Amino acid sequence: MFDNRKFQKLVEADHLTGEVRSTNGFIVEVKGLEGVRLGAQVLFEDGQHGLVREAYGDRVILFNIDSEKIMPGTLAVVENDLLQIPVGRELIGRVVNPMGQPVDGKGSLKARQTSGIFNKAPGIMDRVQLNQQLASGVPAVDMFFPVVLGQRIAILGDSKSGKSTFLRQLSANQSGTDRIVIYAMIGKRKVDVEALLSGLEESGAMDHTVVVIADVFDSLTLSYMAPYSACAIAENLWRAGHDVIIIYDDLTSHAEAYRQLSLIQEVDPGRDSYPGDMFYAHSSLLERAGRLKGSQKTLTALPVVVTPNNDITAYLSTSIMSITDGQIIFDLNVFRQGQRPAVNAGLSVSRVGGQAQTVRQKRLSGTLFQKLAAYHRAEEFAHFGSSLSKESASDLKLGRQLLEALQQTPEELYSLVEQQLILETILQGNTQVDIDIRALKQAAKQESNKVKEDTDLDRIEAELLKKYSTTTEDIGADSAKTGGQQAGAQHATA
Repeated sequence: MFDNRKFQKLVEADHLTGEVRSTNGFIVEVKGLEGVRLGAQVLFEDGQHGLVREAYGDRVILFNIDSEKIMPGTLAVVENDLLQIPVGRELIGRVVNPMGQPVDGKGSLKARQTSGIFNKAPGIMDRVQLNQQLASGVPAVDMFFPVVLGQRIAILGDSKSGKSTFLRQLSANQSGTDRIVIYAMIGKRKVDVEALLSGLEESGAMDHTVVVIADVFDSLTLSYMAPYSACAIAENLWRAGHDVIIIYDDLTSHAEAYRQLSLIQEVDPGRDSYPGDMFYAHSSLLERAGRLKGSQKTLTALPVVVTPNNDITAYLSTSIMSITDGQIIFDLNVFRQGQRPAVNAGLSVSRVGGQAQTVRQKRLSGTLFQKLAAYHRAEEFAHFGSSLSKESASDLKLGRQLLEALQQTPEELYSLVEQQLILETILQGNTQVDIDIRALKQAAKQESNKVKEDTDLDRIEAELLKKYSTTTEDIGADSAKTGGQQAGAQHATA
């Protein structure tokens, strides 16, 4: 039962008051509250909370934060001029809802600070260029589409294509650093929430993570608020001197919640029935990321968008891609072929990734793209079962080795040095060499701590190549046989 003494104190302190005149789902119309500020936090006498959305003199439209059930005639009082949530280091390792209330059963929060959730992004003069790579521990991303600290990069893909697995790997890979991860789960099922929390606990990532949850059973208003609340928590830690990574999982559910609220409010629908300010809702959120000029600390944003049937041309996905500095696309077709992670190398891009790479890393990335492109061309020829040239057979063999090296289980993580050792060793091997990829990966982990400069990389790679490779017969000696076997394998896979 709600103790309305707080409500009475606010009334006695002459805070603005009003009365609920009508309700429509989560939309509440209140008479009174003249002069109230947009975004203000309102307390109803039954203990529920509201967020001021629009104000027309003494007629105010609110989003009910808690439920759809509020009776006409209920009294309302302004609690804060702006909706406030607790922020600070006390939230690290905790699970909270978008109002900042703990939902992990670990007791109350002892946060000493609060913040509004709709904060302005830093101005252009307060920012500096991004130049430090954020290692995810996943070679298929770090070597091809590097993420930079302070970047906004979208994570797109169909359901069950590996997006969440990649994000958990990225979170776990921040262990041992001073980086903090804020993970916003929006409109998720209970089973998805439990899977995430279990994964974070098992990997130890929960020690440097704050999880903000609005599950599918929470109100539409909480789903709408979730990314903004998570960003407010992230901004506070960012300005306190931490590099922060915020994951919005996912903005598709956020957009659907906002669309439903807008349609109930009878806002004129635009494309795909989304409200006209849908683009602004996401751009104003994502532009809050960046790198501060004063502290040099960064806020990196990774918005997730679901693309049913791998369609990245829909309204929401194209809007997010136009706001961000690149996108990593997880392809369900690649996933079904058995490649993990299932990154679509043809459509993914990181527009600022090159700023954080060394000359050697850029050269490696370029070579990898070329070799995998040659592999896919040779693979197309192999489908016909005809004789392959020596060059095409070599491309096939090298491509298979690279794909095997990029294959990764959810528990595996590789540092940037380990990734370089593995991939450069494979590229150094000529086409008459077979490499034990599994043994090479294990050895790279053991040898990576010996790397201090580029000459160490060259020396160690030469040693690894000699130790884990075996000479085979000339590939071109029986190219017809090789092509036929490859075609048969491709047919069996199909």
